[in-house]
Amino acid sequence: MIQGFCKDLNRSAVIFLLKNTKYNFRFAMSHVGVDKKGNDLNLMLMVTSCAIGGTLQYGYNLAIMNAPTIFIQNFVNETFRERWDVQLKNYQVTLVWTCIVSIYSLGGLAGALIAGPMSITFGRKKTMLLNNIFLMLSSLLALTSRAAKSFEMIIISRVLVGINAGISMNVQPMYFGESAPKHLRGAASLSSAIFTAFGVVLGQVVGLREILGSEPCWQYLLASNAIPGLIQLLTLPWFPESPRYLLIDRGDKEACINALRRLRGCEVQRSELDEILQEQAEAKGLRPSRPWELFADRNVRWQVISIITLSSAMQLCGNDSIYFYAYYVFKESGISPDMIQYITICTGTCEFTACIICNLLIERQGRKILLMGGYVLMTVWAIVFTIALCFEHKVEWMPYLSMACIFTYILSFGMGPAGVTGVLPTEIFSQTARPAAYMIAGSMMWINLFIMGMIFPFLVSELGEFCFVPFAAVCFLSALFVGLVLPETKGKTLSAIANEFHKLNYRGQDKQGLPAPQAQYQLGEVCHSTAL
Repeated sequence: MIQGFCKDLNRSAVIFLLKNTKYNFRFAMSHVGVDKKGNDLNLMLMVTSCAIGGTLQYGYNLAIMNAPTIFIQNFVNETFRERWDVQLKNYQVTLVWTCIVSIYSLGGLAGALIAGPMSITFGRKKTMLLNNIFLMLSSLLALTSRAAKSFEMIIISRVLVGINAGISMNVQPMYFGESAPKHLRGAASLSSAIFTAFGVVLGQVVGLREILGSEPCWQYLLASNAIPGLIQLLTLPWFPESPRYLLIDRGDKEACINALRRLRGCEVQRSELDEILQEQAEAKGLRPSRPWELFADRNVRWQVISIITLSSAMQLCGNDSIYFYAYYVFKESGISPDMIQYITICTGTCEFTACIICNLLIERQGRKILLMGGYVLMTVWAIVFTIALCFEHKVEWMPYLSMACIFTYILSFGMGPAGVTGVLPTEIFSQTARPAAYMIAGSMMWINLFIMGMIFPFLVSELGEFCFVPFAAVCFLSALFVGLVLPETKGKTLSAIANEFHKLNYRGQDKQGLPAPQAQYQLGEVCHSTAL
């Protein structure tokens, strides 16, 4: 290596360079490997530990509210009668129940707004650990609500568990995307969607009448989310913080190298360290961006538009509302009430299976084709579902087609939008802008989930067989947006992706993208002039 280096430099320059870089040469060569293949087991265990108490909670708390619907509505009615001797009408009970369900989204919005500052102040891993405070308080309130005869405690519990989910949905993909190597970045980030879908299935199974979905046990069902949180508290402290956060935000080079070695199971590859150093060089002297600053920055105009559009579409497509109100949807499809709880498990299983398939395909097929293809298929199935609902009273087998359309709709959602949407902010924003980008994306997701949670049951009752027409329109427009605007990000560095968006942000202008700065590890600083 030194001989090749000497071909371009005279002897005196070599002596000078070695004297001044003695420590850094020894440090870099001892910690940076070239082609050594690592073991991804530590990364997989970290992902599992974090996600069990993270996005699994989002899916779990979506699903468990379907089973005790009747029991909690009766509890609300009895509470009003005992306190104020008032018998609520059906629409009033539905309204209170809708508030209990949808207040989860407002908690999620609050969590999304504080996730950015928390991840900057405490780091990605510590934020996930501190997040369990909201979860444990929520479980305690839900567990004691029945004994206290207070449905208000259920509402507060749903707000707190929403805050927990809002923080997890933002910080966890950020943690995974910053910790995984480039060739596994999409798969690691997409695991958030896999655990969300697994949480849905788990919540549906635990919510069966034979387990915790019965009238005497519904308060235990609402408090059961404390168990995954406890598992995370016991396991996550054993894993390192995000390497990019340690180097770029904290400037701790030693900790960054150690974190990379632990996650990779081998010596750090020079190319990976160079990429992080390059991002550090680009972020040097910059403080973390605020959300409102991203809206005013033309350099990220189309990145912001992309995450707002796709995060909103993820909820406005109506998929998650099916889990909130599966009973209403399947009842409208003509399914027997006794069979609905078992059929809803199939819906969660469909999304779980689809997310696993998407995880296997995302690094082969890319983000764009999965995202666009998912929305196109959802548009088709929404149209078929509408036709099936129109003829369900005229054709005997139409209710089965309606049920099949719901499954394929959820399957298509899991194949693309469910996972890829959460990956994008990690890949299209720099380290300084990433927390603010997740705040924007998370806020849009939770606001639209709240809107859908409030209007969905009334949408089903008012539009009847045409209830999925608005969702078909959203899916079609989303597919069109992805096809026309979003560039492919598979296997690209952050600088290459930024240059792709640069063409959109400055379309029609002669301004050219800035060349990516070259960086190296030298004397504890980022060097742009010379590479060893």
